Amino acid sequence: MHTVASGHGPDVAVLIPCFNEELAIACVVRAFRASLPHARIHVFDNASTDRTVDVAREAGAVVRSVGLRGKGNVVRRMFADVDADIYVLVDGDATYDASSAPAMIERLLRDGADMVVGVRKDDNLAGAYRNGHRLGNRMLTGCVSTIFGGTFTDMLSGYRVFTRRYVKSFPALSTGFETETELTVHALELRMPWSEMDTSYSTRPEGSESKLSTYKDGLRILRTILRLFIAERPLHFFGMVGALSFVIGVVIAVPLLTTYLSTHEVPRLPTALLSTGLALVAAISLVCGLIMNAVTRGRREMKRLFYLAIPGPARAETS
Repeated sequence: MHTVASGHGPDVAVLIPCFNEELAIACVVRAFRASLPHARIHVFDNASTDRTVDVAREAGAVVRSVGLRGKGNVVRRMFADVDADIYVLVDGDATYDASSAPAMIERLLRDGADMVVGVRKDDNLAGAYRNGHRLGNRMLTGCVSTIFGGTFTDMLSGYRVFTRRYVKSFPALSTGFETETELTVHALELRMPWSEMDTSYSTRPEGSESKLSTYKDGLRILRTILRLFIAERPLHFFGMVGALSFVIGVVIAVPLLTTYLSTHEVPRLPTALLSTGLALVAAISLVCGLIMNAVTRGRREMKRLFYLAIPGPARAETS
């Protein structure tokens, strides 16, 4: 069968977001040039203050600049500006294995998937995949799986392969490292076929530093999950709020009702008003959930129609 690396496959673009990766970017560009010799290598620099731009150009990449800081802003610009059949998104820190890219692309084409995620395997190398990041990834991935479904094992991986119709239908609303969460939920909400594939994960080059803040970016990702929960599952969210308000209101009202039936008096008027207010909150929450659910369904249908209007890549031939 025709392989991607042979030059007879689809048009492939490698997208590399960068910020101060002077020590790593040349290695990344050369590795993907060797692994995907017919692909176009695009480096999108996010206002680096070192020689990242010069080093990337010297290595043979097409370099563009994005002034708005944040990985999400860079991904939005990359997806808007680059046209291709297949997109390989990878971080510019030389931690991901470029030799896995052809197999990931073949999996995408063979399975008719719209996204293949590279699941990080660090082979127990010290410092390659920090324990805090690993634990946070498991917790956040579990949250997304519980809310939106799916069986992702490495939701926050920065190594992914996409089809054109995935990329051009992705709204890209986030600004920072939470973009991986948005990429995952987009596939789940439109019920796109997706897959995962193990790939080696190694340490950064000596002297380079990670731009990821474990706690700060973890909180940003949690906020993104909550925002997506409200936007994509409004009936579930407001239904939970309404049910909780209603239950609390009933618990508060039962003693008052018992007293009223015995004495025909309401001795605790503020408590009665609170119970009534909670019942109103429950009713309003339910109505909000129903209205927003209808809006969300219409928006999802429009995104689905736009996604279907873009032709998918031909599947790889089987021998």
